Parts: sequence; structure tokens; C-alpha cells
Amino acid sequence: MASPFDIEEIYPDDGEAPPRLPRRQAGASPQGLAVTLLADYTVHSRAALPSAAVVALLGESGVTSAGARTAISRLARRGVLEGSRRGRTSAYRLSSAAAANLCAGGRWILTATTATPWDGCWTVVAFSLPQDRAAQRRALRGQLRWLGCAPLYDGLWISPYELGPAARSRLAPLADGAVTVFRGRQAASDLLGQRAPIEAWDLAAIRRQYETFLRRWTPLVGRSASPGGAEAVRARTEVMDTFRRFPTLDPRLPLELLPPDWPRQAARELFTAVYDGLAGPAERHVRDVVARFTDEAPDGIRAHTTSDLLAGTEGVACAAE
Repeated sequence: MASPFDIEEIYPDDGEAPPRLPRRQAGASPQGLAVTLLADYTVHSRAALPSAAVVALLGESGVTSAGARTAISRLARRGVLEGSRRGRTSAYRLSSAAAANLCAGGRWILTATTATPWDGCWTVVAFSLPQDRAAQRRALRGQLRWLGCAPLYDGLWISPYELGPAARSRLAPLADGAVTVFRGRQAASDLLGQRAPIEAWDLAAIRRQYETFLRRWTPLVGRSASPGGAEAVRARTEVMDTFRRFPTLDPRLPLELLPPDWPRQAARELFTAVYDGLAGPAERHVRDVVARFTDEAPDGIRAHTTSDLLAGTEGVACAAE
């Protein structure tokens, strides 16, 4: 399980001819919402929630009961969730692998949206796989996306940052001797029509997604009245489900290569205001919903904040059984 989420949620058509324009599916997938919901309140404790409570909470975000139960079942088959039963009540919790991935991913979401010094060099990943290995090529492209790379040309992907040992180990099973990785500066050239490496990313499209995010969430921060519990949970789930995509769309692209007033920092600050600001009422609502479906007092439920995300796995037994 490389990730509890699918790269297709961000680049749904990333296949044989991946588009440069990052196109997002209309709405969030029920599986993505379920993972985000469980991670927001149980990733550190891995508390098991009654399946009926998860269905009820997803229903508040517009997911039908059938859709919610299908999402839970599929996540269990993928190894993201673990099921258990007590009498006639079924419950699910994040698997240890998924919790560890999500702890690391939460930290990555925030660290990858901060400015980082750039040495002016590019990492180049060149690969060549025959047509009859389309599945391997698709998996390799998906992994490169997660690692912050983008296609400059078919079979030649780039990143402004080095791929460390962990990243290289994730590529190794997919490479099979058909991938070469090297790093260097772009050579000066007066070649007509030369394509700049930064053009591997569609900056105009990424800016539009940032601007959509800012328009959507700025009014909530400016409201005088605090949202109710159900609205707070919906908002936190949606804002996280949207914001977590930005490090893949805009993987710490060097500010010196970007247009003026790049909205990355503004989006991060707005995300923090919404996610942290609604933590209290959201946690109380999740506890209330869970309490409706169990005789025991809800335990291990806590609304995580951006400080928790930045802490990652430090001091937290995310993978503990």
C-alpha cells in the first residue's frame, strides 16, 4: 500500500498520455473522505469507530449510506482499514501501515507548502518501458507524481529537488533496470523554442486551483458566528481533502521560478485558520455521533491540529497495535 489515497484523485487521467493540466474529479471520492475523516480524529490513537458512526458522519458530507458502506469495504480490502466485531456491532480503524503513512503525510502536507532554498539544479528521471508493460509504466508515473516530479517530455520527468534514499527505494521496484536518475543545472542555450523545465507544471492551472480554494474558504474565516458541530466536521474534512492535493500539484516549486504573488503561502495560512479554528466543535460532534452507536464512552477521538500534523510520528506510536 503506497498510499491510503490514489494519485488518480488528483490526476485522474494520468495514463498513457498524461495531461499537463491538473484536472480534479468533480467532488471528493467517498474513499478519500472516509480516510480524511478517520485520520483527522483517530490517526494517533487508531481508535476503532462503529461503522454506523462512520456512515452517519459521511452522510453529513453528502455520501449515501450505500456509498459509505462500499467505501469502507473497499478500504478494508486495500488494507487501509481493519475491521472488528463486538456482538452485532462492526467497527473499523486505520491499519498500522495506513496510520504511519498518514502521520508522515500530514507533516509532508505542511512542510511541502513552505518556501525551501533551491540550488538551481534539477533532478531528471528518464525511463523507457515497452508498450506491453503499460501497467508498470502507469505505476511508475503515479509514484513519480507522489515524489513531486512532473513530465517535461514523455519518458523524461523532472523535480527541482533531490530524490533521497527513501524516494529512490520507492522507485526501485518499478524501475527494473529501465530508469536513470541524474541531477544538474540546465545548460544555457540559444536554441529556438527551448522549453524551460518549470513548464512541466501548468502554473496557470495550479494558480486557478489556489484561487478557487481561497474564494471557497475565506468567507468562513470571516464569519462572526461559529459553525455548528456537523458543519465544523464537514468543513474540516473538505478543507483537508482539498488542501492535501496541493503538495502534489505544487511540490515546493522554487519561488524564483514562479509568477509574483504566488498564492501558496496564503492558501496555507487559510487552511490553518479553518482546520485549527474548527477543531473544538468538530471533535465534540464526532464524539456525540460515535456515542449514538456504542454503549461505551468514545475514547481515542481527538481533533488533530496543524501542530499535530507537523509533529508527524514524533512521540506518537502511529503504527502501534
